[in-house]
Amino acid sequence: MQTAFGSTRIHKGQLIDGTGAVPVPNAVVLVKDGRIAYAGPAQGAPPADPAAQTIDAQGGTILPGLVEAHYHPTYFNVAALEDLDIKYPVEYVSLLAAANTRLALECGYTAARSGGSLFNIDVWLKKAIEAGLVPGPRLAASGREICGVGGLMDWNPDFRKIGMEGLVLLINGPDEGRAAVRALVKDGVEWVKTYPTGDAAAPDTNDHHTLCMTFAEMHAVVQTAHNHRLKVTGHCRATEGIKNALKAGYDTIEHGTFMDEECLELLLQRNTPMIPALQFEYASVKRGPEIGMPQAVIDGHQETLEGGAESARRILKAGGRLGMGGDYGFAWNPHGDYAKELSFFVSYVGLSPLEVIKCATQTGAQIMGRGEEFGTVEKGKLADILVVDADLTKEISALEDRRRFIAVMQGGFIRAGRLATATFTDASLVR
Repeated sequence: MQTAFGSTRIHKGQLIDGTGAVPVPNAVVLVKDGRIAYAGPAQGAPPADPAAQTIDAQGGTILPGLVEAHYHPTYFNVAALEDLDIKYPVEYVSLLAAANTRLALECGYTAARSGGSLFNIDVWLKKAIEAGLVPGPRLAASGREICGVGGLMDWNPDFRKIGMEGLVLLINGPDEGRAAVRALVKDGVEWVKTYPTGDAAAPDTNDHHTLCMTFAEMHAVVQTAHNHRLKVTGHCRATEGIKNALKAGYDTIEHGTFMDEECLELLLQRNTPMIPALQFEYASVKRGPEIGMPQAVIDGHQETLEGGAESARRILKAGGRLGMGGDYGFAWNPHGDYAKELSFFVSYVGLSPLEVIKCATQTGAQIMGRGEEFGTVEKGKLADILVVDADLTKEISALEDRRRFIAVMQGGFIRAGRLATATFTDASLVR
């Protein structure tokens, strides 16, 4: 991805650097050629280039660009599981995905890790974003997902002769698991997403206490993926599924809903991040009745909401790592609502705003394997920076309102916010 040429000075705001450190009042951030040259107190800051662009934070907050750690770019207004694979043709899904990535960037998310994508669209979307053809977050692609036959993501009966090929690779046994990973290697993914367990969305066949892959299948997936230098994650709600994933060597855990002491010990030993995605559960419970969601499904989401919140609290209290994001693109949890996850973790789960921001920035970048490049506002890192006209230690919900964004900076470019004026491919700003 290109970086801007020239200098920018951001001042008159507090700095939340993303490390969890106490905010720096009256801070200055200097950007030079798309990278951070200084971040700290105004007193003692080196002089800025006289020709530098100046951004007034208006007494608000300067923080790292946010990282959506469980991003589904190809989901759009999904009302039922079946909508995920047969609602739209691949051509239209590609256009929707491009619109979703633009929206994510406008919402302050300068990076995202895909949690699964129809037709491997995220692989090509990443290429388009990095080439400057479309705006969007720095993206880590995962393409199609892997699930056991008859598991959560295998819902089209055989008599329909539809298959699930656009969404998932279905496996029976370790050998088919290896073959599925090898197919994804050829597709160009970075992450392999699997479905070790079911979900409240399928209470009659694959609920949130059901296993959808065997340990042998999961271990074969991890062995093969790691051999090709890919990472593995999995949709894990049931306790045994979480244990299997950790023992198999998963690199992250999605949801991690029902964790017991053994799960927590394994997670901490391996320093494996977990992405709870709890706003999805909350939205399912609150908005489920209005969209006709069956009561059994709503009850299941209530159970996973409470279990997931408690697991998240225990993980962070014990010194583990949480990422923020998850499952946007459903009718009751649409794209553009990403920052509701952050507000939810403060108001419902009980984390502090600084803890949540660290999860949504530094930990998110670490999950992507790019923590040395971005995720904190520190000298030498890419200038992926968000400037908001609010004190986020008191008003974390300001991140939900794009009108509060003074600037969304990515690699030194102002991509969105009130100061965004340059076109996306303005050649005069590119070197």
